[in-house]
Amino acid sequence: MAKKSIVWLASYPKSGNTWTRIFLANYLFKRATPMPINQVHRLGIGDAVPRAYAAVANGPFDPSDQQRALALRPRVLKGITNNDADINFVKTHNARTRAFGVELVPAELSRAVVYIIRHPLDMACSYARHYGLELPETLDAISRSDNVIVGDAAAVPQYLGNWSDHVLSWTKQRDFPVLVLRYEDLLTNPTDGFSRLLELIGVPVEDARLERAIRFSSFDEVSRQESDKGFIEKSPAAERFFHSGVAGQWRELISEKEAEAFFQRHASVLRAHGYL
Repeated sequence: MAKKSIVWLASYPKSGNTWTRIFLANYLFKRATPMPINQVHRLGIGDAVPRAYAAVANGPFDPSDQQRALALRPRVLKGITNNDADINFVKTHNARTRAFGVELVPAELSRAVVYIIRHPLDMACSYARHYGLELPETLDAISRSDNVIVGDAAAVPQYLGNWSDHVLSWTKQRDFPVLVLRYEDLLTNPTDGFSRLLELIGVPVEDARLERAIRFSSFDEVSRQESDKGFIEKSPAAERFFHSGVAGQWRELISEKEAEAFFQRHASVLRAHGYL
């Protein structure tokens, strides 16, 4: 019988997923000193990690092979749940959809989702920087239904689709519980947001431990660690992974005309989440 143990940590890229995972690692491992950011993978696994696919491939595996990765995905996810853990955290940037007939997020394995959302224009600025793209190209990409991150040595293909559809695919489904965390709210009141996250997964909220985990996952701390030792999740196209961590950067980087066009295309979802 399938085990509903996966708690998805889901987001469009560059929306706060890594911050959330670093917080959880510091809290759940009861750290007395900050968790090294290059050990955060101990918390769980990403659903696009090539080694997980290679482990079930029974032969050579090419991470750029879209059809092969999709064929192996059900076995990868089932393998994640084949342990005695009540919760298996799985990071994903995939929409909750089907890709070439393959269900990317099977309900029978899913316990809950934490969906992290960020103002999409701020996200676009970070996305462009991370993947080495121009902003107009990025704004077009995140508004396309066929937006896919192609597979490479770092990750198998990831099926994002357009930003609005991605948000709706996770937040409007009713197969398992959903907690939506806004990046901007985590910036202004991390205690509230991260407390709700702990409550979702059934972990007691201890004030001193919570304050410490928030401090250990702060932008200043993770940026310092990246400066000292680098970060294994940094894209080769980017100078840094942790660039600024602020809200509202888009106002200086995206023209009013570009912003207005984007707002018109995504108005209903922007409004629903307090961005319009």
